[in-house]
This record gives sequence, C-alpha cells and structure tokens, in this order.
Amino acid sequence: MTLDIIDKKLLKLLQSNSKQTNKELSIKLNLSVTAVYERIKKLEKEGILLKYVALLQKEKVNKNFVAFCHIKLAQHTQDYIIKFEKEVSNLVEVMECHHISGDYDYLVKVIVSDMEAFREFMVNKLTSISHIGSTHSMFVINEVKHTTAINI
Repeated sequence: MTLDIIDKKLLKLLQSNSKQTNKELSIKLNLSVTAVYERIKKLEKEGILLKYVALLQKEKVNKNFVAFCHIKLAQHTQDYIIKFEKEVSNLVEVMECHHISGDYDYLVKVIVSDMEAFREFMVNKLTSISHIGSTHSMFVINEVKHTTAINI
C-alpha cells in the first residue's frame, strides 16, 4: 500500500495522540468524519496501524530502573535460538528483545523498580534461561530521548 500525504498526516496525528476523535482528526485534516474513519479502517486492515496503547510514565508506576543487556548464546543452533526467544518473550520485565549482529546475539531492554529488582531478575529469571553463554548489562543514567512515533 502506498501512503499518500493525508495518510502520513493522519498517522502522525494518531501517533501523537490516538485518543483523538474522528471529528477532531477530520478538522485537522480538512476531511469529512467518514473519510477519516475509512482511512483509519484501511490502515488497520493493511496492518499499518497495529494497535492502540496507553503509554505510562515509568516513574509514576515505580518502574524507573532501565537496563540494556547484551546476551550471547552458548551455541548458534536453530534449537537454541528458538528456545531462547520463546523463554525471553515470557519475561514481563523484558520490554524489547532484538536479535542483533556483532559480538553479542541479542539486545534486551529491561525495566524494573530498582537495582535490587534487577539483580533478582538477572539471578532468578534471565540467567536461568538455558543456552545463555554470557551477558553484559548497562544501566540508563538519563533518558535523553524516548519516542514511540515512527517518522514517515
């Protein structure tokens, strides 16, 4: 699907605040409410709009300790990769997991309440996953930029 300029503006508006009504969006886009509704349905059907979520301020919910963990698997077999990805996907502390190139195999973003909770996570959850060869963790000192919006 090719996105036209109105689709791109609509997606930008929805990424900034998905709770806007179709009427509000129609005014901003100079379209009818029906046209906005139809465009949104088309974007959903095409899988461009995946879901609508609420973003939380992590400090307000006591989850302001962020760490990034590099993970190296013991072996690079298909079986090890599939098992690791399945197990790490079930860890609620893991916000993101990326299979990456370079010295490590995965980059995992973890959010917990504090250093003690991170240690507990590492000892009892992450390192108990079989097939992990090594880990290397880094802690966020200050979040300079965080966005969920994709520039289109």
